[in-house]
Amino acid sequence: MRVGAINVNPAITLDELLIWHQESSRFWKDFFDANPALLELPCDIGRTTNVMEFLRHIWAVDLVWARRVAGLEDLDREKVPPGPLDLLFGLHVEAAGILRGALNDASFDWERRLSLDVSWLPPEKRNPTLRKALAHALTHGPRHWAQLATLVRAAGHPSGFKGDLLYSSALA
Repeated sequence: MRVGAINVNPAITLDELLIWHQESSRFWKDFFDANPALLELPCDIGRTTNVMEFLRHIWAVDLVWARRVAGLEDLDREKVPPGPLDLLFGLHVEAAGILRGALNDASFDWERRLSLDVSWLPPEKRNPTLRKALAHALTHGPRHWAQLATLVRAAGHPSGFKGDLLYSSALA
């Protein structure tokens, strides 16, 4: 697309998606810092029983995928403690740092393929490029943030979450 005499690429970058995900994660961290009793709100999304477990799922998965993309040893999710909130948010912060490093590395081979040993994915889908794996990681959270916003609102605690990409500072 051309805007005036300048060529503009209309594609959303993975860097922009990372910023959006970081903004959303920070919103929810701040929300639950201000409303800690809601961490015990019942929740059955992602095989969890309450909101704290759901946040553990979201942020642990951030780190699982970040480590996979970066070629680091897999995270054993069973060893991730159940809390507290600051520790769980730290998983996200660590993941974002790993991903930021990969995105800033001009020599990073985004077309290299992962070999995933997971039963939940059909065999023909277990070798995504690192680019696709990162896109998957960065769209996992937004889906769950929408679920979480609905959950807390239905429980009588509207969060004011503005999770749509239109609200993000990541894109002009």
